[in-house]
Amino acid sequence: MNALALSFAYLRRRPLTTALNVAMLAIGVGTIALLLLFADQLRATLERDASGIDMVVGAKGSPMQLILSSVFHVDIPTGNVRLGDARPLASNPMIGTVVPLALGDSYRGWRIVGTEHDYATLYDAEVARGALWDRPLEATVGARAAADGGLDIGALFVGSHGLALGGAAHSDTPYRVVGVFAETGTVLDRLILTSIESVWEVHGGHVVEGGESVAGDEGNEGAALLPGGGPDREVTALLLQLRNPIAAATLPRMINMTTPMQAALPGFEIARLMKTVGFGVDGFRAFAWVLVASAGLGIFAALYGALERRRYDIAVMRALGAGRGAVVRQILLEGCLLALAGALLGLALGHAAAAAAGGWLWREYQVHLDGFAWVAAEAWLPVGAVALGAVAAMIPAAQAYRIDISEVLARG
Repeated sequence: MNALALSFAYLRRRPLTTALNVAMLAIGVGTIALLLLFADQLRATLERDASGIDMVVGAKGSPMQLILSSVFHVDIPTGNVRLGDARPLASNPMIGTVVPLALGDSYRGWRIVGTEHDYATLYDAEVARGALWDRPLEATVGARAAADGGLDIGALFVGSHGLALGGAAHSDTPYRVVGVFAETGTVLDRLILTSIESVWEVHGGHVVEGGESVAGDEGNEGAALLPGGGPDREVTALLLQLRNPIAAATLPRMINMTTPMQAALPGFEIARLMKTVGFGVDGFRAFAWVLVASAGLGIFAALYGALERRRYDIAVMRALGAGRGAVVRQILLEGCLLALAGALLGLALGHAAAAAAGGWLWREYQVHLDGFAWVAAEAWLPVGAVALGAVAAMIPAAQAYRIDISEVLARG
């Protein structure tokens, strides 16, 4: 019988102890794997949704709230800004593209965003069916919002006031779906896009002269912002693309100090958000490492306790020609097998938990968590677990190394 088969045989002789040690290690490793998946995919999602947006300008308040509401669409806006205050930004030489947003309504929880065609360009979005909106009260719908909201070409729907379910319906101004975007894997998938003039009409009866929207001026560089709206008209936020890095260092301070608006940098706020989330993640990770360390102590206790019952077996092995090194390797192999089994089971549990939690996180917070994804750092978990098993087995292995064959055989 080779060493591996012998190790399995010894572990099977103690099924309860073996199962408890494997389970404890699996829970710890699984928790760490789940946290790695969550943190990695959350950061990737935030960075993907904010790609192409260098700065956000909106009403004064919390910069984090401004970013969450205008870039990620998961919070309530800080307020609105007047077009008269916002228009000078369109001609600022340090600013390239300016994409305005008008928020405040939703349909079955999917947010209705009044904007220009440049917003879809930020995410390299393509229209899978139909076309982009062109007139007031026309809408082009994100792939997930269309599928879950039952919206297809030609469908009519009524927006509700507010960003949560249960708001008052604007039943006298229904929207008509003229297009559906192809899936992008970004925040755009869960939005309903229309012109800002549509939002004005729903809330104030504003119609552009001639009945046509002015949304979608290509490039938008240096053009007057929304020339169809008076200076007292309002938008919720402006998404800016800057011409150079110097603008990111100077414009926010200038806007915050000299205008009634505030500027926020998505990259900076994402870093702050991940740091905030990181405190909670670090707490769970510390708890998981305590479980892993406890599992290591359990492996040590199991092997050390079993050693007393195996002294005669080890003495017989030695008498039949097995060297001290073979005995040590046998004990170390058992510790490593226990740890490896716990690590592999833990990885499976972590990914299963991520897959199970993914649906809930999406429904409640629109946070994507894929249980079938893989994080490079996970590869170190089995390696670390095997090392832990080897360390836990060292003292029992050293005790086995020092067994006196003649004394043990004489006692029987």
